[in-house]
Amino acid sequence: MKPAAVLAALAVAAATLSACGSAEPGTPAPVAASSAAPSATSSTADQPAARTGLGAPSPSPRPSTRPAAAGNPDGRAAVPAEARAVDTSRPTRTIGTGTPASCTSAAVVKAVAAGGIITFDCGPDPVTIAMTATAKVRNANGPKVVLDGGGRVTLSGQGKRRILYMNTCDRAQGWTTSHCQNQDHPQLTVQNLTFAEGNSTGEEAEGGGGGAIFVRGGRFKIVNSRFVRNRCDRTGPDLGGAAVRVLSQYENKPVYVVNSTFTGGSCANGGALSSIGVSWVVLNSVLRDNEAIGRGANPARAGTPGGGSGGAIYCDGNEFNVRIAGTVIEGNDANEGGGAIFFVSNNRTGTLRIENSTLRRNPSRGFETRGFPGIFFLGARPPTVSGSRLS
Repeated sequence: MKPAAVLAALAVAAATLSACGSAEPGTPAPVAASSAAPSATSSTADQPAARTGLGAPSPSPRPSTRPAAAGNPDGRAAVPAEARAVDTSRPTRTIGTGTPASCTSAAVVKAVAAGGIITFDCGPDPVTIAMTATAKVRNANGPKVVLDGGGRVTLSGQGKRRILYMNTCDRAQGWTTSHCQNQDHPQLTVQNLTFAEGNSTGEEAEGGGGGAIFVRGGRFKIVNSRFVRNRCDRTGPDLGGAAVRVLSQYENKPVYVVNSTFTGGSCANGGALSSIGVSWVVLNSVLRDNEAIGRGANPARAGTPGGGSGGAIYCDGNEFNVRIAGTVIEGNDANEGGGAIFFVSNNRTGTLRIENSTLRRNPSRGFETRGFPGIFFLGARPPTVSGSRLS
């Protein structure tokens, strides 16, 4: 399924899949949705216009058309400097010339390929750009690639295509090092944007997945963004990520997801996020009403196509860590394991921490880990849960 030219990380991923399968039980004892959460120490588990002159009345401000902020407004998790929005006050290039009509799919594709800090000038009102092609990052054009929608831009895949793609190991996008699976560039940031109706169904490169965004290599973060009604293939034992799929990050540094919202995603696994061998830090965000709709788990049970795990988040691999803080994960659904989170560290070195967060109403229709409603977990030790509610 992977090109032979791709380096050793893919062999690791392949080994991961079979290892995961051998560890996943078929019918663990179910946990009632009303189960009490483990204790914190559990080991088991816009502004008016300025006056025009002294004494002159202020003109009436134009009503704001900016959508409500993404993410969890009640989230209080501290955001480290490297996870914050990038300063785009001096952009490298701007998409649009002040009108909605000037903001086109072709302009987005061209700008992303050129790289640098990219902003939009589509007029004062919200605009949706119907993508007629996938925007692809060129690996030599960076090292930073920042796409900032200013809170008014939606990129729509129209239910037909993936929206954004970066892959340091894709020869078509240019190889820039001899170790494509572990390089520190490009560093891709998406911020103040909405990604809607992305669909990667039928995309087979790198195993598929990533309905809105697919990333392999370099660094990646998401800030103040929304992902709405994205899709990827309906079946498959390990593909996933209706919104986002990530494979490998430089030195296993984490993907940051900050003040962002994921809703209405649907895929075989990982109704919002999916990865293999990748660490995540999800801060002050909302993952709601996403679904893992595959059937048969991983490896696929006889007579089934496989999949169905991680209603919101699907993480597989060997050594990786996930931290969820100040976040709400609710109303997600998995046909198999982990209505909220599916986490399998095959060599049992991975860790999961949940801090000051709420996980509720995330049914696991096949299996989950006793005492952790909505979670299926295999790792170094039981998930660490503090200041949080799981129900």
